[in-house]
Amino acid sequence: MREVHEIERRLAARLAELRAARGWSLDDLAAKTAISRSTLSRIERNEISPTAGLLGRLGVAYERTTSQLLAEVEAESPELLRAGDQPVWRDESTGFTRRMVSPPQAGLRAELVEARLAPGADIRYDEPAVPGLEQHLWMLDGTLELTIGSTKHVLRTGDCLRFRLWDRTHFHNPGVLSARYALTLVRP
Repeated sequence: MREVHEIERRLAARLAELRAARGWSLDDLAAKTAISRSTLSRIERNEISPTAGLLGRLGVAYERTTSQLLAEVEAESPELLRAGDQPVWRDESTGFTRRMVSPPQAGLRAELVEARLAPGADIRYDEPAVPGLEQHLWMLDGTLELTIGSTKHVLRTGDCLRFRLWDRTHFHNPGVLSARYALTLVRP
């Protein structure tokens, strides 16, 4: 649990650094993300942990995927990342868990993530953090309703959906069991 708190502390500091590097005030960032100034301030002071949705909106503002934001605050990754050492991030409020399976490396474009959505979980992203991001979503267990723009896909165990992300997305687990999937992200 200590590692989780350390990652959250470093994430808060990194988000404050990114804003400062752009010369944005909290009001500027609030206008870009539709996140209240007070919430942004509390995130940067590590008083609260951002939800998956908030982290997604911050990623859009900073032109980074959620994985990239999280990778920037983790220790330098080796080429081999053992299962027990793979960083896990949880959004308790939405029932979303994200495990960074592949070690993030500067200069490489692809990453592999394992995600879990609790039964009934519902996450929306208004726009992609990186427009044109290629994604391959492979359902490992359960059912996932993924809406990209206005197109809804119902994915079940073993299904794989390949797409480029240009529009808003909505992830929903309509089942009574967790939905678990592997997601490969390839930056343009």
